[in-house]
Amino acid sequence: MQIGVSRPPSDLADLPEPEKVFEVRKLGPVQVVQLVIGPSLIALGISIGSGEWLLGPQAVGRFGFVGIGWVITVSALLQTFYNVEIARYVVATGETPVVGRGRVPPGWKFWVPVSLAVFCFAFIFGGWAAGAGQGLFALIAGRGYRPDEIEWVRLLAIGLLVVVFLITAGARKVSRALELTNWVLVGALLLVLIVVTVAVVPFSVWSEGVRGLVTPAAPPEGITATQLGGLAGFTALASGLNWYAMSHYRDKDYGMGHHVGFIAGLRGGKQELRPVGVTFVDTPANASLWRRWYRLLLIDQWAVFFVGAMLGMLLPTVLMAHVVAVSGQQPTAANVPTSSAEQLGLLYGQGMFYLMLVVGVLVLFSTQLGIFEALVRNFTDAMHAVSPRLRRRIEDDPRRFYYRSCCWCWRSSPARCTSRCPWNWCRSRRTCRTWAR
Repeated sequence: MQIGVSRPPSDLADLPEPEKVFEVRKLGPVQVVQLVIGPSLIALGISIGSGEWLLGPQAVGRFGFVGIGWVITVSALLQTFYNVEIARYVVATGETPVVGRGRVPPGWKFWVPVSLAVFCFAFIFGGWAAGAGQGLFALIAGRGYRPDEIEWVRLLAIGLLVVVFLITAGARKVSRALELTNWVLVGALLLVLIVVTVAVVPFSVWSEGVRGLVTPAAPPEGITATQLGGLAGFTALASGLNWYAMSHYRDKDYGMGHHVGFIAGLRGGKQELRPVGVTFVDTPANASLWRRWYRLLLIDQWAVFFVGAMLGMLLPTVLMAHVVAVSGQQPTAANVPTSSAEQLGLLYGQGMFYLMLVVGVLVLFSTQLGIFEALVRNFTDAMHAVSPRLRRRIEDDPRRFYYRSCCWCWRSSPARCTSRCPWNWCRSRRTCRTWAR
């Protein structure tokens, strides 16, 4: 079936049954939580980051809830609708958004490079990484950094990027590793934030925060367009850039993604990944299965992403509002990653200081994990789909482009390297060649 322009026609197949995909007899609530929910957790791990931990608390600390909370709610609602519509394409065709966009006139030669460039420029500057490094420095040193210690902060941020690489490299299926990691990160930080805010924040601040979320109001006086735009853009995920995180529905085997394949980890073995999507004919059987897949998509987005995004914004902002009211100290752009921890430490002791620093590091590291992986993933998906020459060079194994190296090996043990190398590039060589060379 030809969809759009400039890309090859999609193959045709029937929609798979969800029970067959997830290998269960029946999909009940327990199975949905264990097996179906996942892509929204990865998106939620990214979303509970710069907006929730930096921009939202900073804006509320300066301007209050009224006018700020309404922007947060509208942004989260619109972004969830947007996520659902983007993910529907992935479920229906198995093509990731960066590839599917190439079917829109004038074609992939325009839209794929533009999409990658916009995504890259939006996130490559790494403020989320710097914030995580700043929180980790404070956790280690017990204080904020001084201007002459900025290099230590940067080194810690780079170290966290290495951790991200190790998480993806040690996986059998990259998306599954991200899901499990975000179950731990998001679950832990939301649990801690709920306990801390319930324990220390008065009911009046809670009610003011909830009222701000549901009360339509003009933006507060004094807030700039940049502050307002940043708050609206980075509440939940990233407004119009949310498409970059929806490719995980393919790797999760949602709908037609089951026929297309996924990006495997280094431990996962070679996996076929089709460069062109697979779609289905609108028969009664496929229509019935489509409604089931669509319901699972709605559960994943509205019950997990939207609820989690609203909690992720509400909890840090009410906590910051309480801290500002008690201490009289407003957060600044420079100290907002550690401001809550420092003030809560003064009010409730060192234990609270370190606990909130851990939360801050988890919040920003989950963002770092998702964005760093997404940068690599979207470039890999795009290049693998549009470049037959690259596919021949990597022998249809996307890992060779995704990891940019073929295996771990030791110069002193070429035999061990040969036995471990999943692509046999090391055979009869003393060192492992990389794709980049």
